[in-house]
Amino acid sequence: MSALVDLMDYDDVLATYDPVLGLEVHVELSTNTKMFCGCPTDFGGEPNTQVCPTCLGLPGALPVVNGKAVESAIRIGLALNCQIAEWCRFARKNYFYPDMPKNFQTSQYDEPIAFDGYLDVVLEDGETFRVDIERAHMEEDTGKSLHVGGATGRIHGAAHSLLDYNRAGVPLIEIVTKPIVGAGERAPEVAKAYVSALRDLLRALDVSDVRMDQGSLRCDANVSLMPKGSDTFGTRTETKNVNSLRSVERAVRFEMSRQGAVLSSGGSILQETRHFDESSGSTSAGRRKETSEDYRYFPEPDLVPVAPSREWVEELRGTLPELPWERRRRIQREWDLSDAEMRDLLNAGAVDLIAATVEAGASSAEARSWWVSYLLQQANLRGEELAALPITPVQVARVIELVATGTLTNKLARQAVDGVLAGEGEPDEVVAARGLKVVSDDSALRTAVEAALAANPDVAEKIRGGKVQAAGAIVGAVMKATQGQADAKRVRELVIEAVSA
Repeated sequence: MSALVDLMDYDDVLATYDPVLGLEVHVELSTNTKMFCGCPTDFGGEPNTQVCPTCLGLPGALPVVNGKAVESAIRIGLALNCQIAEWCRFARKNYFYPDMPKNFQTSQYDEPIAFDGYLDVVLEDGETFRVDIERAHMEEDTGKSLHVGGATGRIHGAAHSLLDYNRAGVPLIEIVTKPIVGAGERAPEVAKAYVSALRDLLRALDVSDVRMDQGSLRCDANVSLMPKGSDTFGTRTETKNVNSLRSVERAVRFEMSRQGAVLSSGGSILQETRHFDESSGSTSAGRRKETSEDYRYFPEPDLVPVAPSREWVEELRGTLPELPWERRRRIQREWDLSDAEMRDLLNAGAVDLIAATVEAGASSAEARSWWVSYLLQQANLRGEELAALPITPVQVARVIELVATGTLTNKLARQAVDGVLAGEGEPDEVVAARGLKVVSDDSALRTAVEAALAANPDVAEKIRGGKVQAAGAIVGAVMKATQGQADAKRVRELVIEAVSA
């Protein structure tokens, strides 16, 4: 796709224009039931099995607000340093989509539950960038359309479409930033860092599983360019439903280069939605973007206003956990890490994994060593994020314990980890099945040492002659004979003992 689109060199874009971003993040809440009815919210159910007259919009069905969703919305707002409304209402957002069974979405318009907040995000070099939050409001999710018969999975070219209303009515919080200006060349990085920080925050609050791959967290990236020296924003595009951190960064960068090429050639930007193509890193036109007036918002007549008491809000403030960035500062102090070392761990996505491994009983040094060396290497070979590896911090801690007790050597421990990654079971099960335990029986080791000395008489003579470093060759022979399962330190002791007898 990108080969068919004129792009402006990124440096030229920055020399001519200032980027302006606006990020809208939709978060599916992990409540047991939907926003306005009692249907379950489990992901992956058979199509149209988690529906009822209310979420299907059938005549006469009336909604009831999910109290847990309101509580989650308030906690999210507080964590984002927002003001919490003393009184707010739901509204009907009117537009037609096949996967909107009511032909309107119950949302909030001019009276959101949380507003005027901010989130400080840390960039890769340690610089902090403040992103101002316009609002965080409650709404319901749409259903899902499956377009069948086309080459792209989109409606264009499809033979027919199927509709699944299981997701219709799932509680959503939409978090909308104020215009993000001043990021300059780092605009794509700021966008990625913001969504990453927001994901970490929501995970810490335990209000969502924030699975971008399953749509629990989705980002719409608004991008516009304004000429250098101007204070008038350009026309924006909205790249919809970007579903990975890397893609957020790529989508913003591509749109900056595409819009720069259009503007520099005398063209104009259409206010439209765009789709992001993961394979090419490009965006393509969707539909013309409506304005708020087009949605004909009006207060939802079937729902009473939400008026959280100040006492309840303060009670919820007291439930906020240690926020991710505060936790990281504490961990950095406890682990005695430099800023650069901490950034490396953050960039590798290893901090929470290491912390959980420490909580499971490992030392921070050993936990760091495993996650940022061997396991990171395995993740890179698989093309996966570190957290996606099929091994848990508890399992890593157990492998570390097996090494510490002498059951495994480091080499054998890596084989045990390979077995866990391959789905062969828990570390102890892999050790037993693969026969990985260290040979600690002195009689068996002595037999192996004697055999190695007999096979290498010249080396034995060198050791007897005072060249103790030559013992390494015998140790190596024994390790080879025992397939690496001997304790090398003990073998060396037995070698010296044997030649001294």
